[in-house]
Amino acid sequence: MLLMLKSFMIALLLSSALQASVTNKKVEDFLQRSFSKNPNIKSLTVKVATKTSIKKMKGWDAFIVDIIAVVKKNNRKIKQKMIWFSNGQVITQELIDLKTGDSLKGLVSPPFKASFYKRENLIYGDVNAKHKIAIFSDPLCPFCKSYVPGAIEYMKKQPKKFAIYYYHFPLPSLHPASVELVKAAYVAEAQGKKDVVLNLYKVKLKNARERDVKKILSAFNSTFHTNITPTEIQSKQVQERYKHDLQIAQEVMVQGTPTVFFDGKVDKSKKKYLKAK
Repeated sequence: MLLMLKSFMIALLLSSALQASVTNKKVEDFLQRSFSKNPNIKSLTVKVATKTSIKKMKGWDAFIVDIIAVVKKNNRKIKQKMIWFSNGQVITQELIDLKTGDSLKGLVSPPFKASFYKRENLIYGDVNAKHKIAIFSDPLCPFCKSYVPGAIEYMKKQPKKFAIYYYHFPLPSLHPASVELVKAAYVAEAQGKKDVVLNLYKVKLKNARERDVKKILSAFNSTFHTNITPTEIQSKQVQERYKHDLQIAQEVMVQGTPTVFFDGKVDKSKKKYLKAK
């Protein structure tokens, strides 16, 4: 979610000089000076949240950086996380593996903090289960549809082994209708409906790009046997829940769906639960 900052900053830094033995402060100071040159930025705070060595690149470190900027126009505040790499001599936003063509950003992910495991996101399992699984998903994402219900059905049968935490992460640019669907899901949960997440993947909507709220809710209500209205999904409580899930997604730098964390670490394979003891 780079928003406006991406257009402000992306043209910087592929070979900008830094002294050897780079520290968090050196990276912070360098980015602070560089970004502050942008005339559209009123104020700026740069803070390294995490520094991690890159095993595949000897001498290189990855820095997860928190950026808070206030844009002059409308005094709009922008918050985001960025990944930067440095070997002490140069700093860059991207490193590509020559053999695979993969971005090494895929090796860097913020830890899933204990405070992110919220009661309201626990859909199955015991809070003290041996393993904690966090799933970020869009109910209209084709990959999510093929993966999430099956994974949840498998794990929910072992409540002492798996605590399943689910975070709605609709992708409005790809599936606009998913935004209203997940908001309706919050209402259904508040009404005491069971298995809301699993049933959400059963909603039959002809077009994921549908924007007519009444049509979207009609499909939802048909599946859930509810009568949720457009007014209900715009309530303060629903908006807060929606914002809550998106904020956690931003904190752990979720970029796509489904994204899975297994015991606090991102699971690229999405299959660790199958091998869990």
